Amino acid sequence: MGHIQDRWYRQKIDPESGQPVFSSSGRPVLEKTELHGTGMRYKVRYLSPDNKERSKSFPDRQKRQAEDFLIGVEADKREGRYIDPAASAITFRQQAENWLKGQSPDPGTREVLRSRLTSRIYPSFGDVRVGRITPSMVRDWLGELEERRYASNYQVALFTLVSAVLDAAVDDRLIRDNPCKAKTVRRPVGASPRVVVWTEKRVHAVRAGLGERFGVTVPLGSGLGLRQGEILAISPDDIDRSAKVVLVQRQLKTVKGVQMFALPKGGKTRTVPASGGLIDVLDEYGEQFPPVEVKLPWRVPDGEPVAARLMVTGENGRLYSGDLFTKVVWQHAFKAAGLVYRPRADGMHGLRHFYASMLLARGVSVKELAEYLGHADAGFTLRTYTHLVPSSHERARQAIDAVFGPETDGLETA
Repeated sequence: MGHIQDRWYRQKIDPESGQPVFSSSGRPVLEKTELHGTGMRYKVRYLSPDNKERSKSFPDRQKRQAEDFLIGVEADKREGRYIDPAASAITFRQQAENWLKGQSPDPGTREVLRSRLTSRIYPSFGDVRVGRITPSMVRDWLGELEERRYASNYQVALFTLVSAVLDAAVDDRLIRDNPCKAKTVRRPVGASPRVVVWTEKRVHAVRAGLGERFGVTVPLGSGLGLRQGEILAISPDDIDRSAKVVLVQRQLKTVKGVQMFALPKGGKTRTVPASGGLIDVLDEYGEQFPPVEVKLPWRVPDGEPVAARLMVTGENGRLYSGDLFTKVVWQHAFKAAGLVYRPRADGMHGLRHFYASMLLARGVSVKELAEYLGHADAGFTLRTYTHLVPSSHERARQAIDAVFGPETDGLETA
């Protein structure tokens, strides 16, 4: 059990007997110490759950606060909710760097997280002790994000990142509660922009604008649903012509200026059905532009080199990063085709949206589409493309008319 030490007064000791002195009413007689009037008066001393002595000081006239603190500490120890005050002195930056070590093994993902921490979060919370971050500080920070007019989805990503770091602080018993989860903190709400599907005319126009060398990216994206990095890393060796499928097993990505191969997004491969006509298109392209063998590190910049014969390369086997391909090749194709480039709707992801719309229009289930697109959650696929799912309204009307329509004799006939 802890106790409270009064640093300004002590019980008087009789110099002759060496015994404590008490008043006529039996109360201890106090005398001033050499520390009287300087520094904090009350020091709460107690043992932490690991039997280490801890203390906290309070000024004069705050003995009641000291007593309340000691009662709270002892209650927290009994209930397993004790937080070491020294532990909560760790800064948000220190905790975030530790948290980052346990995140995705993908260096690209970690780089994105670190960039957001460095540019948008550390300026506000980096040097603040995790134990001193309050709901009001979080509310002020959210207000700043709103004033800067950051996109709602970006605000969600930043808030989720801060909350995750503070959740880790709770798990590490550095703080008792996550201030991001206080009732007075309003979590940002993201927007789900409606997917705009290209027309077939636009698909063919962009393919023509890309020219013979890069036009193949359109059937790869709109015919197989590949992401940009997967398109840039596809190999003719990934095509199983007898089974009419394509194995999507790698992507090309760039981390800190180093190009490398890695597993597709989500860290898993997938098999996508390919039509005979599409395979013919890819084979014809391969005859005109033979694949180029490229050797790059696997997964991390200093990873083991892996070789693959790539289908999409520039002249003399030039490799493009995703960002460079977009700026130099993709956007130029829209100008060549006489089209106005729409930043949100006309990225290479538009090819995947077109692919999804074609499959849904022809009765492919959302579950199957999710597998082909490489989505881990079919619910995400449904939320993204729900407006493209063919309406069942007419089938419902026909079913009802079978019972109540003018050409029926009612329920018995049905």
